[in-house]
Parts: sequence; C-alpha cells; structure tokens
Amino acid sequence: MPKIDLAVRGALWFGPLKGAAEAAAKSAAAARSALKGGLSARGQQLKGRLVDVFVAKGKVMALAPAGELNLRAAKEVDAAGMVLLPSLTDVHVHLREPGQEYKEDIASGLGAAAHGGFSNIMCMANTRPVNDTASVTELMLDKARQAWPGGPRLFPIGALTKGLKGQELAPMAELKDAGCKAMSNDGRPVESSELFRRAMEYASDLGLIVIDHCEDPYLAPATGMNEGEVSSRLGLPAQPDVAEAIQVARDVLLAEYLGVPVHLAHISCEKSVALIRFAKARGVDVTAETCPHYLTLTDDEAAGYSALAKVSPPLRPRADVDALIDALAEGVVDMLATDHAPHAAHEKEVEFDQAPCGISGLDTALATTWELVRAGRLPFDAFIRAWTSAPCKRFGLPLNTFAPGDPADFVLFDQDAAWTVGASTMHSKSKNTPLLGRALRGRVVAHFLAGKMVIGGVSSGV
Repeated sequence: MPKIDLAVRGALWFGPLKGAAEAAAKSAAAARSALKGGLSARGQQLKGRLVDVFVAKGKVMALAPAGELNLRAAKEVDAAGMVLLPSLTDVHVHLREPGQEYKEDIASGLGAAAHGGFSNIMCMANTRPVNDTASVTELMLDKARQAWPGGPRLFPIGALTKGLKGQELAPMAELKDAGCKAMSNDGRPVESSELFRRAMEYASDLGLIVIDHCEDPYLAPATGMNEGEVSSRLGLPAQPDVAEAIQVARDVLLAEYLGVPVHLAHISCEKSVALIRFAKARGVDVTAETCPHYLTLTDDEAAGYSALAKVSPPLRPRADVDALIDALAEGVVDMLATDHAPHAAHEKEVEFDQAPCGISGLDTALATTWELVRAGRLPFDAFIRAWTSAPCKRFGLPLNTFAPGDPADFVLFDQDAAWTVGASTMHSKSKNTPLLGRALRGRVVAHFLAGKMVIGGVSSGV
C-alpha cells in the first residue's frame, strides 16, 4: 500500500480551504508520513476550522476539512493544540557576515529564522566588506547552503552604491547574476536625488526593486530617538517624524515620474502612511513594510535611557503605532519585516547617544504580531498577507498559500505557549531587544520546509 509523504491532520487554520476533498483523495496515493492532532483554539476572537494538509515530494497536494481522508496507513506525529501557519518571509534582516560575526553569522541568523518560523530571508548589504561585488554575494549563499542546506533560504540584497557611500552606483547586473534579489543602500539613504533616480531606473531595467531607508540625512540622522515629549524630558538628541516622511515623499514622486517600482523600508509614522496612501491612490507602484516593534512598542521604552530601545527609525508615540496597525490591516502598508539588527551586549551597554541603533527581532516577531491577531487588532488574512504573500509576490520568493503545488513550507505554532524572552530562549547570537525579561505567548513547535522538518519539538507516534 502506498504511504503518505506528509499529512498534517486536524490542524487549526483560519484561512480559506485551497484544496477540495477530491484533490486530497487523488494525492493520497502519492504520499508517505503523517502528523495527527486534535487541534483547538483556546478562546480569543478567532474563528478557525480543523483541516488536513497533504504533502508529496515537497509540495502541498491539498488542504481539506479534517477527517475527509482515511489515513490509517500513515505514520502519526502528535500535533495536538497547535495552529497551522505557512512559513513566514522576512525581507529585511542584518546577518553581519562577513565581517562582524561576533554579533551574528549566517548560520546563527538562519537558525533564529528557522525557530522563528521564517522560510525566506532577505539580508541587507551592510557587511564588512559591503555586499557590492559578486564575491561577497556568493560567499553569503555558500555559507547559507553549508549551514542550513534544507533552508531557511537566504536571498542577499545588493548594495545600491559602492561601499554604501552614496557616490557611485554599484554593479547591479553583476550582483543580480550572483543571486541578489533587490538593491538597497540600507541604513545610509542616498543623499542625491539625481543619483537615486538613476539607481531606480537602472535597477528597474534589470527587473530589480530598490528598497529605501527613508530618512532625511540632515534632520538628526540615526539618533534613534523620536523628537517629542519623551526625548524632551530625557534631554536626548532626537529626530522628528518628518525626517522619514520627507524621504517617503521624494521616493514616491520619483517612482510616479519614472514609472518604476520602489519599496519603502521600516515605515514608522502616521505622516508616512498618509503619503503612501496618497501615492497608491494615484497608481504609484510602491510597497511598504513596517516592523513588529513599531506596532507593539512606543518611545516610552527609552524612558530609562535604555539603549535596547534605540532603533532607526525610532520608536514613535502611541498615535503612530495605532495608525500603523490600521494601515497594515487596510493594506496601505503591505508587509511586515523584522529589520533584525543584532548587536553584542557590550555595544548596547553604553550611554544612549553612543549606542548603535538596532533591535534583534527574528526570535520574537511571530509571537508579538500574533498578539495583534489574538486581540482583534489585525485580521488573520492581513497577518498572512503581511508575512507571506505580499513580500513573496513583491520580490519573487517561494510562497505557500496551501494551494496544490505550493512549496510545503509551514509551521505548527502553539499560540498558548508561554515563554520569557532571554538569553536561553533566543536563538540569535545577540539579545538586543527591549523585550528582554518579558513574557510572551506563542512559540513555533515544528517547522517544515519542502515537507521536511527542520525544527521539531513534536513527538513521533511511531
């Protein structure tokens, strides 16, 4: 009797069913092992259903209502109490290798991604040396294949300008051929609008999208603190939200004028949201991301001069947080990204204005953003769009929608698992997050890529 390659039985799912029972029945003969679970949601405002997912040869064959197929021949793995989610995609991380492996390296960063539920990772170019040549791109990809041959998958982002200096365009064609998926000047925004225009045109000709860190380079750049009540009380140098909005306006106006796409990184304020909404209404090909910390934390985190809350762009007041949540739910902000920026402990244990900007986010992203779903602030469909379909479609990455033929990349997520953020519970080398010591709910129990378990805490029944 043919065996089932992989079947997730009775998983809790909140989205539409992509495969009918007839399709599932046809695929059963191609299959080989099974996950079995009487899965349930405990409370909250979610209305899910129990489903079976069938996988063969690394692909999803069908998503069907639970119990519609006879799986008596299947191996069983206990998955009781877990939620089924497609693997997430993160289009904005810093993996620090080559050059700063003491903060993070590709192996540890992909490990944190795997435990965090991410199948696709796009890493920024601010390495040492900068990723502005094919040799650096190829090194990154080789390191990823050696450390995690089954995934998560790494997709480098090439430098927009040589050395990220904003003076001369990097060899984009060479970087694309080596494996880069997009171009960005990372945290050093291109000062010259003329050079940025040429960069957008050149990238578009190559089928690449420019990702821009929107920050006016003259308005208190990289201070890591929002200009407002908290910064005034603390007496810290600070940056106004208009510094971000000015650059957003420039980028969307250029994108409209040139008729080329642009992607806006880590949007943090209401003014930027208004400009993006305006641009989309005019038909501009613009997408935008925001980060979990801009949806769940405010500038009050820095009230004790904690450098763990120093990030660029800075954390904003509650009004901006609420505006971003609404914009993400509406689709004005398209997607989520962690902007995972690891730093060693000694680099953050200094005076606020001397510390580097950045928050380590791969370990905590799923739990913190799921809390918005649990609270009814973010619809499940928007959550899935933000972490999966929007980034994958924008940058041409593998996407699992649980339709037949999709890559079998998914996680089993225990939404009620309580854990405390700390050195022993984070998989990133660096632990620089203002969430240290705080209790979160929700943990990845098992992660499957192309139908194979890369992270597993579920127990086999055979």
